[in-house]
Amino acid sequence: MENKWFLSRIQEDFRGGKINLDKTVKLLEKLDIRCHVVHVKYIFKDNDRLKQGRITIEEFRAIYRIIAHREEVFEIFSAYSSNRKILSENNLIDFLKQEQYAIEMSTNFAYEIIKKYEPIEEVRKERKMSFEGFTRYMDSSECLLFKKECTKVYQDMTHPLNDYFISSSHNTYLISDQLLGRSDLWGYVSALVKGCRCLEIDCWDGAQNEPVVYHGYTLTSKISFKTVIQVIHKYAFMALKFKILVKNKKIGTLKETRERRGSDKHGQVEECEDDNETEPEEEEDEAKDSDALKDSFASDVFLIKETQEKDGEMKKAGRLLIFRKKTSKVKIALALSDLVIYTKSEKFRTFQHARMYQQFNENNSIGETRARKLSKLRAHEFIVHTKKFITRIYPKATRTDSSNYNPQEFWNLGCQMVALNFQTPGLPMDLQIGKFLDNGGSGYILKPQFLRDDKSNFNPNEKPKDSNPFTLTIRLISGIQLPPSNYSSSNKADTLVIIEIFGVPDDQVKQQTRVIKKNAFSPRWNETFTFIIHMPELALIRFVVENQGVLTGNEFLGQYTLPVLCMNKGYRRVPLFSKLGESLDPASLFIYVWYIR
Repeated sequence: MENKWFLSRIQEDFRGGKINLDKTVKLLEKLDIRCHVVHVKYIFKDNDRLKQGRITIEEFRAIYRIIAHREEVFEIFSAYSSNRKILSENNLIDFLKQEQYAIEMSTNFAYEIIKKYEPIEEVRKERKMSFEGFTRYMDSSECLLFKKECTKVYQDMTHPLNDYFISSSHNTYLISDQLLGRSDLWGYVSALVKGCRCLEIDCWDGAQNEPVVYHGYTLTSKISFKTVIQVIHKYAFMALKFKILVKNKKIGTLKETRERRGSDKHGQVEECEDDNETEPEEEEDEAKDSDALKDSFASDVFLIKETQEKDGEMKKAGRLLIFRKKTSKVKIALALSDLVIYTKSEKFRTFQHARMYQQFNENNSIGETRARKLSKLRAHEFIVHTKKFITRIYPKATRTDSSNYNPQEFWNLGCQMVALNFQTPGLPMDLQIGKFLDNGGSGYILKPQFLRDDKSNFNPNEKPKDSNPFTLTIRLISGIQLPPSNYSSSNKADTLVIIEIFGVPDDQVKQQTRVIKKNAFSPRWNETFTFIIHMPELALIRFVVENQGVLTGNEFLGQYTLPVLCMNKGYRRVPLFSKLGESLDPASLFIYVWYIR
């Protein structure tokens, strides 16, 4: 039956005789078989017996089986099929319940899968599934590792804004380094497409009273403030609440702001205390830290920074450092000041000072260096602070190359806005993108209860008392059409996989498979790893595929990161992404997941 179906689908394509590589790829696509052209090229070459660059229908059948009929999938199919050829509807139900943990299935759930994925009409009408259908189901989005429920906004979005982690970027307009790099609108487009909800805009006086955006007191290029706002308007509000909060310095009280509503403030400028003074060796100019974010119902947010003209550049230890002339007053446009309601910029002094004097609508920005010191010395006080006040962490000034810190250490403390340089790929951005896949990719994630509850004594630096550990077991079965090594003249790589947990210090661990030599197309590991995770609510899991290197170190081939609690159980496919965050489909890992708490 399968042979008859297969021939009926391809015979027309061979009426003119043999077919070449391009037609082979198109025919595989016609049969709903996803394939990587590089791998098809070498499999085609191996099966082209006459080496003429054209293959017969039988040679195509061999290529199809190599790509579509994966041995590890057939083993699973055979375990539930009584004749190793067909799954009955009940066989499929048994598989879904026992292996895929589909406990709450509707009566027709299995039949709906058959109707959707079984390509052979005769088999489909009998409410059965062939290996062709099973292969297509296992390769579908329904068998991805990421839970379908987490692809939608499912969390309570009515909490105060300080109860959420917010996807945040630093100096969003820059697309390279911090001193000489280009400012570009693409920085905003790219960040918004990646789910960023807190953008940063450095506003400066430009020609003809038109504000410009750039990294002040550096040689970075300038772009028009007007075009920045236009781009944000176009890309920021694809689906959310069309609301913006502006974070900046503020003149007067909220009551005075209300009293000025409706009045003409054009050209009005007033002075306010400039208390955001920092030492250049330790932190970036905190006077520039003004953000904008979502409202208390977790809407759209972006950050606006207003800076005033101040003296100076200086060179120290071969680096350009930016400092502010210490002055007691700065000028603020009244119209801008009155836009600041819920997110007034307030210099962070100490946790004690904040407890005594900081108001509900005042937010802090803390440089990475100081935040890290506080996290080690006063972790509990830090968490108490982030339960009440929105706290933004930003990269230290010495990261002139736009490198990033590990955001996990500050998420562990409940910091809402952990700002990264979105233009720089690598581990920190992998964690950032992976974390915010959750809750529909909305850019807002409700913090765990222990980071919101005033009665909680959680401290990430201490082993949790009375914890109920989460035991995670992963069997890494195989790789599917992995990216070949850039150093290979064919489609080969010496592949290995690293599985790493990021979370509180006690949970962070890394495990690695053995190396499969010269096989990027279908490496088989069949290795099992177990992880004990004490705080799964904060944990991320990262899969990294590498090509083993002898002299130059291992070569990165692809990765995937997601929250531990967003993982499906059972046989799952792990999609892979490049260093730049681009999909490498169909490259993926085939794994089996099981966990208990």
